Amino acid sequence: MSTRSPTASSRRPAEGAPGRDAAWYRQGIVWIGAAVFAASIAGCVWLIVVAERYDDPPLPIGGLQILKMPLAQPQPQPQPQPRGSEPPP
Repeated sequence: MSTRSPTASSRRPAEGAPGRDAAWYRQGIVWIGAAVFAASIAGCVWLIVVAERYDDPPLPIGGLQILKMPLAQPQPQPQPQPRGSEPPP
């Protein structure tokens, strides 16, 4: 066919030009990246849902506070004794 002909020719695109095979949805790495991203978001949501089931015990706070932050360290809690052991004299 002539270059002046208005009909389409079956020429191949130039090597540097992207073709239909280079579309983003045909690239495997994009799908792997999307799957990893979706799994990480799902994991974050799952951790938030599981964490909502368990309440943190309140800290023994006594004394002065600034913005609900204690100014001194709390007194250490006594350690529970294992069963069958005697307390030290």
